[in-house]
Amino acid sequence: MTLVKHELKQGKTTFLIWTASIGFLLAVCIFLFPEMKDQMDGVSEIFASMGSFTEAFGMDRLNFGTLVGFYAVECGNVLGLGGAFFASLFAAGILSKEEKDKTAEFLLTHPVGRKRMITEKLMAVLILITGMNLILYTVAIGSIAAVGEEIPWKEIGLLHLAYYLLQLELAGICFGISAFLRKGSASAGLSIAAMMYFLSLVANITDTAEFLKYITPFGYCDGADIVANGKLNGAMVVIGIAIGLGGIIIAYLKYTKKDIH
Repeated sequence: MTLVKHELKQGKTTFLIWTASIGFLLAVCIFLFPEMKDQMDGVSEIFASMGSFTEAFGMDRLNFGTLVGFYAVECGNVLGLGGAFFASLFAAGILSKEEKDKTAEFLLTHPVGRKRMITEKLMAVLILITGMNLILYTVAIGSIAAVGEEIPWKEIGLLHLAYYLLQLELAGICFGISAFLRKGSASAGLSIAAMMYFLSLVANITDTAEFLKYITPFGYCDGADIVANGKLNGAMVVIGIAIGLGGIIIAYLKYTKKDIH
């Protein structure tokens, strides 16, 4: 577990910055709600008449005057994009950085097999993503309680679970990509996360592109669907898990045979 501890130590600053930033924005959104909820009926009507823009974010199916509706859109975007960028960036660089920083040869001279190295790096990614989500869930629940609103445990739990699964899927994809990279992992991670988010917007706007929801992890994180159905879309989640695991398997297959220098 030495390598796990090393990766956690190296990623600590990045983890703290991203977690603090997302947590702060999340808390701000929640603390704004009591001041805005009396005005939300008018806002909901305005959003409902904005056509494709409204459909892209599911605002035509949510009531902004309720905490759940407000949280699903405003806080959902913070959790979705912030968490996606962190998971993608960290996972995309976890393997490639050894060659980029010229530390691969030194690391591999130690009695650590490549499979073990991949496994421990993957464990570090999972630990940091899980830690971030536990902290953000605590911040959300604490902030809702602090503003005196009733906590919608089921809806909040489902929304956070969806974004946690999204981050794991993106991490799996980027972990696989990392095995092919020798440098420039940051742009790759950001590009993957941004592309998946864009695909979800297209899927919400255009009926003919609805199949894209089964490709992008943002498809099963649609707040309007989760609130309306009271559950996650099982088929989309299973496909997402399969894609994430596929990325991890590819990482093992590629990195164990890669010519590292």
